[in-house]
Amino acid sequence: MEKENNKQQVVESVSISAEAEAENEPLIEDEMERSKVGIMRALCDRQDPSTKEVDDLMIRRFLRARDMDIEKASALFLKYLAWKKTVLPKGHIPESEIANDLSHHKVCMQGHDKKGRPILVIVGNRHNPSKGNPEEFKRFVVYALEKICARMPRGEEKFRAIVDLQGWGYSNCDIRGYLAALSTLQDCYPERLDKLYFVRAPYIFMTAWKVIYPFVDTNTKKKIVFVENKKLTPTLLEDIDEAQIPDIYGGKMPLTPIQDSH
Repeated sequence: MEKENNKQQVVESVSISAEAEAENEPLIEDEMERSKVGIMRALCDRQDPSTKEVDDLMIRRFLRARDMDIEKASALFLKYLAWKKTVLPKGHIPESEIANDLSHHKVCMQGHDKKGRPILVIVGNRHNPSKGNPEEFKRFVVYALEKICARMPRGEEKFRAIVDLQGWGYSNCDIRGYLAALSTLQDCYPERLDKLYFVRAPYIFMTAWKVIYPFVDTNTKKKIVFVENKKLTPTLLEDIDEAQIPDIYGGKMPLTPIQDSH
């Protein structure tokens, strides 16, 4: 009897997906992925009905983050849904709750790469943990991720990030904050990051990186690139048009604090 109920739920889930496709939502063309998305949706919906509120692409991102393992992906996804109800009860982070972090202009939202992916620029030396609040910083990270994801054009699921470490020193070092940001990215926004460039990194940063690196999952490690100073502009030009590259890297776009971007 239970098997029949599970089968019926999967059928209903696939029907829901078909309805979504009819309403011009992006399609999942791979048959195996589409099947696993339907099964995972049915399983998760039994435990959290808010599963119905997310599209198939989100479920597929969680599956891909766990190498298409339905059980592992479902556990991560259900954890995310519980997290979202606590951290994003209003659906967004009010800027009034992160005013201090916003005032430092430590994250900027720039143009798009050649494939239309939006770009974040994170200015490392503008983050000083002694002048901030750890809980506010966590909310600030969510605010930034929500805003960059909202800027993605239809059919695009990923963004690029440039972490600028020029002038970074021990006063900017915040291992606990970095790990919290990494955890949020990997667990709550899986398969959103396309590539992360570390640029102008001083040697002393590598001490902090050695502590952080073991916590970076395998999929994320593949997306991280340390760029040599002399190759900075040419490397960015491989994926980003000159008009969309920040002017501080030889491009033509001035940095825009994330709260001022539209």
